[in-house]
Amino acid sequence: MSSERFPMLNMSTPSELKSSCVTRNGMVKLPPSQANGLGSASITKGTPAAKNRLCQSSSVPSILPPPPSSLPYHLHHHHLDGPGMPNSAASLLGSDMEPGQPLVGLKSSLRQLPPLTLPKPILLERQQVLDEKLLNRLLWYFTTAEKCVLAQVCKTWRKVLYQPKFWEAVTPILHAKELYTLLPNGEKEFVSLQAFALRGFQCFCLVGVSDLDICEFIDNYPLSKKGVRSVSLKRSTITDAGLEVMLEQMQGLMHLELSGCNDFTEAGLWSSLNARLTSLSVSDCINVADDAIAAISQLLPNLSELSLQAYHVTDTAMAYFTAKQGYTTHTLRLHSCWEITNHGVVNMVHSLPNLTALSLSGCSKITDDGVELVAENLRKLRSLDLSWCPRITDMALEYIACDLHKLEELVLDRCVRITDTGLGYLSTMSSLRSLYLRWCCQVQDFGLQHLFGMRSLRLLSLAGTISLTQKELPIPSIMYVLCICICADCIEGELKGSYQCQPVLGCAKCICSGAENASGCLQLTADHTECVLSSDTADHACF
Repeated sequence: MSSERFPMLNMSTPSELKSSCVTRNGMVKLPPSQANGLGSASITKGTPAAKNRLCQSSSVPSILPPPPSSLPYHLHHHHLDGPGMPNSAASLLGSDMEPGQPLVGLKSSLRQLPPLTLPKPILLERQQVLDEKLLNRLLWYFTTAEKCVLAQVCKTWRKVLYQPKFWEAVTPILHAKELYTLLPNGEKEFVSLQAFALRGFQCFCLVGVSDLDICEFIDNYPLSKKGVRSVSLKRSTITDAGLEVMLEQMQGLMHLELSGCNDFTEAGLWSSLNARLTSLSVSDCINVADDAIAAISQLLPNLSELSLQAYHVTDTAMAYFTAKQGYTTHTLRLHSCWEITNHGVVNMVHSLPNLTALSLSGCSKITDDGVELVAENLRKLRSLDLSWCPRITDMALEYIACDLHKLEELVLDRCVRITDTGLGYLSTMSSLRSLYLRWCCQVQDFGLQHLFGMRSLRLLSLAGTISLTQKELPIPSIMYVLCICICADCIEGELKGSYQCQPVLGCAKCICSGAENASGCLQLTADHTECVLSSDTADHACF
């Protein structure tokens, strides 16, 4: 190799590799002749060895960068500097180097290199990456977790992603311990919620908060007074006073959930509930009984959805609903209300005749007579949940099939008295799209054959149905998809993983990996198949 070919390669001799620095008493003094960018009289005391690399011996020769003409193509053409910073050698050697600053360790003739130029394709690519119009369309395809990461790429991406339209269906979950930061003096300071306000969050879930935490949240979140539409309080110690302050201050609140909050009473509901609430959910709150239902019925005339899990609510409470609520309330969910009997069903169907969704899950005292009352009086029902009602038999399914012609979803999980005869009744329903028969231990192959003839059925869940023994069930190859979920531990013989979705409109079979615990299955095999395919758009999605 000739020195003319590599004029910038400067190899130090072994004698030059020896450091001229002399340490004494933890002090290192640099000779005036050595260029270090700190001045000739700079002295450092107790400097760690990692920071004194200019004063240490090196076992490898120092190599200076080549001139611009000999720079590799990827360095010469693909370097992107920040706005306002020219493309110079300083930007190649470190992000902390300022433009125009002399390069330490280089000869004076090499301390300034001419600017590097970007080719047009690279400039165009950079413009596209920062094009807000393009980003507004592209970033829709990412999940919420991915958006949180992408917002940290650069200021432009953050500006685009912090638009409220990207976060409309997202509910932040804030734990009480995350709401405060510890200051150096030992005091606590409420965290800044400005980033949440920029994204326009209207729904929040607060976990483990107290009255003081709620007041701090209202004072520190700019949109709390008018912009918050939904609040969920879980495992919190909110009292009657805190509930009253929250509903009084949050003028835009329309949806409220109270779960595991045992410190408020029925008197707090009477003093705090506001007529603007349209959706209320109360679960696992020990102080909720019939008087709480009276407060809800009297103070919430515009209530459209009520979810209640209360062990002390009786049949009397079902007669408290007003005539106006009979027109406005379309969803009622009663979970594990053990004291409600068929008499409560009578009161309910007369008070709320316009229900479209009803859940009596865990209301173990409901019998076939109560289901008959529902079927005869609530003809608009589209969703009915009778899971964990052990007294339901095939007769109840006959009432449902005869009267509920608009029903689209039926949940019969843990209804252990249902047999193939009841499934024969359900097979006549032309509108039923989703049927859940999880852990219905008397369902066998014969009853399922009736269900496979239902052209409207899209989802059939059979997790825990242990009586299936045939190796192959006759799933028809017709122009619709039936999603069948079966737990691997609940099938005997060679039936495990034998179900597949039939192709629709030329769409290939959609085979899931079986990694998710879907539709109540305790364990899925690798061959387990489950998908939902819309007959209208021919788009499929696995879950």
